[in-house]
Amino acid sequence: MTDPRHPSVPAVTWRREGPVLLVTIDHPPVNALGVEVRRGLLAALDAAQADVAVQAVLLLGKGRNFIAGADIREFGQPPQAPLLTDVCNRIEACPRPVIAAVQGAAFGGGLEVVLAAHYRLAVPGAKFALPEVTLGLLPGAGGTQRAPRLIGVEAALKLMLDGKPVAARQAADLGLVDRLATGTDPQAEGLAYAHELLAAGAAVRPTRDRAIAADAVPAARQAIEAARGSLNKKHRGLFSPARIVDAVEAVLDVPFDEGLRLERSFFLQCLDTPQRAALVHAFFAEREAAKVPEAGRARPRSLERIGIVGGGTMGAGIAVAMLDAGLPVVMIERDDPSLARGQAHVAKVYDSLVQRGRLDAAERDRRLTLFSGSTDYAALAQADLVVEAVFEDMAVKSAVFAELDRVCKPGAVLASNTSYLDINALAKTVARPQDVIGLHFFSPANIMKLLEIVVPEQVADDVVATGFALAKRLKKVAVRAGVCDGFIGNRILAVYRQAADYLLADGASPYQIDQAVRHFGFPMGPFQVTDLAGGDIGWATRKRRAATRDPLLRYVPAADRLCERGWFGQKTGRGWYLYPDGARVGQEDPEVLAIVAEVRQQLGAVQRTFTEDEILRRYLAAMINEGANVVHQGIALRPLDVDVAMLYGYGFPRHRGGPLHYADQVGLDKILADIHEFAAQDPHFWKPSPLLLQLVAQGRRFQDLNQLQQD
Repeated sequence: MTDPRHPSVPAVTWRREGPVLLVTIDHPPVNALGVEVRRGLLAALDAAQADVAVQAVLLLGKGRNFIAGADIREFGQPPQAPLLTDVCNRIEACPRPVIAAVQGAAFGGGLEVVLAAHYRLAVPGAKFALPEVTLGLLPGAGGTQRAPRLIGVEAALKLMLDGKPVAARQAADLGLVDRLATGTDPQAEGLAYAHELLAAGAAVRPTRDRAIAADAVPAARQAIEAARGSLNKKHRGLFSPARIVDAVEAVLDVPFDEGLRLERSFFLQCLDTPQRAALVHAFFAEREAAKVPEAGRARPRSLERIGIVGGGTMGAGIAVAMLDAGLPVVMIERDDPSLARGQAHVAKVYDSLVQRGRLDAAERDRRLTLFSGSTDYAALAQADLVVEAVFEDMAVKSAVFAELDRVCKPGAVLASNTSYLDINALAKTVARPQDVIGLHFFSPANIMKLLEIVVPEQVADDVVATGFALAKRLKKVAVRAGVCDGFIGNRILAVYRQAADYLLADGASPYQIDQAVRHFGFPMGPFQVTDLAGGDIGWATRKRRAATRDPLLRYVPAADRLCERGWFGQKTGRGWYLYPDGARVGQEDPEVLAIVAEVRQQLGAVQRTFTEDEILRRYLAAMINEGANVVHQGIALRPLDVDVAMLYGYGFPRHRGGPLHYADQVGLDKILADIHEFAAQDPHFWKPSPLLLQLVAQGRRFQDLNQLQQD
């Protein structure tokens, strides 16, 4: 069976070596389970049964992985026979022992193949996962029925509901594999294991024939009920996790074949949900966001040494992100005490990881050997890339860039971590504007996945390519952004945050707004986010923008009133919420409501009550409309870039795909109708985006622009 991309190369090959039939999956780049692989596996099993000399079958993956999951090119396409369920059933029914020798990834359907084999071996570095939940699905080829029989109900539920990989040693401890190899060659190790099994007269061992021991059933039912009870907390609003629990419960209640039928039914239900479509969109959008014109035209510059100017929270977080990627870092601060604080910030992050068991002390020490500091900019002379992470003030940043222009070697990339400021203006302050780029990290920079790569007018293509290469090395999700105040994410944030302020002024409480936004799927509402980030940050931005504020737009000073009292949120113990004794979860504050009432009276706002649906319609319409403007003005290349920014930087619920994908699902005509309705009360704020008007008039969707841009 040939790989359609390489017609002369079979996707699955087999040959007999003594009594063992070696079946090798060779479907680059990751041995995904495309139709040619599925057909090839069935053909190999036919060959095994037809050859009386074959006493065992060894399944192998060529290259770095065993089978890394489904073939994403088949997503959204009608299923082609054979289904993976049929392949796994045939593997399990083979009259000769089938051994799976795993290297690299055995993910999704790849692990379901492993579960169907009679014996399982893992070489060092092998990883196992059932991540279907991240795409709004469940394992659909017997995984929900075989995994509990093999490793127990509680462990199987965790594997499927978390969707995270487990390493070879943990897989062996769970009973997911039978043998941990010491060598790294899966073929050699697998052959040795096969011969050992044959010598011992090992029989076939179908996983389906295993049963949950009677004395383990009560604990299994408790695990199912515990998982079901935690769905609202861990998987609020998601469809597939509940179906996973239902499918696993079938292991206790019905025969294997009936369990398979239930699993298939649940799988098809998941396949037909908007959540699944949104999660698949998010999956592809993340990958498409890295495809930018500049990276297609140029190769990235070398990245071996990194400089960071500024040792505050952001600078330290960026340093940790670089060190985690194995990059040597030099930190620059203005004086010795500031440098000591910056170095202490970095050490504190690593000490915390060691205390929580996320890192061992030896690895912490190894990473810190890559870290040095200085108060002399000359220490950056050999840096390949320098990130400026100082106070958000153009004069301060320009002074830093003047020093970088003086000391950095030709070809060094000069990056600013600004959240709002004009990168074009900053680039014009140096003699090498082609080397200047924006790298907008999100706090905490060593944890948050989003990296906005801000592309000024004069930047060289290879500098943009370098930004995306760095993001990949840091394991971050990069989005290309044009230059404007706030770029993509913060520009959109400013508008929907303004919509929240207008809701506040017109009668909704901050706590009601936050609750509505959480119920939609955000981890926090806008007022909670302000308290977490620090209200003084937004206050400084509002003061900076005050002179250019549109006088026709309403201004709601409630947040300013809190900041004037020094109520900046969690760090001061009080903001929109109260945080007694350093609490992380806030309590509603009657004094805040009194301040809001005073502001409403001063504004003369007409008060009304809002339902949760009315709050969300305004909040999301503002987000969607400004997202459309960002695309219309070329700040984002495509709608999917807006979606990725909001998913990875601002907590937009992944199962809704991003604001512009969500708008497509709701219907752009409905979003536009909402904006027209709201404009009747506030025409200055609610101005429909020209792009939204155009798409509705043409009967098109945001998704159509993604496709046009990709072609």
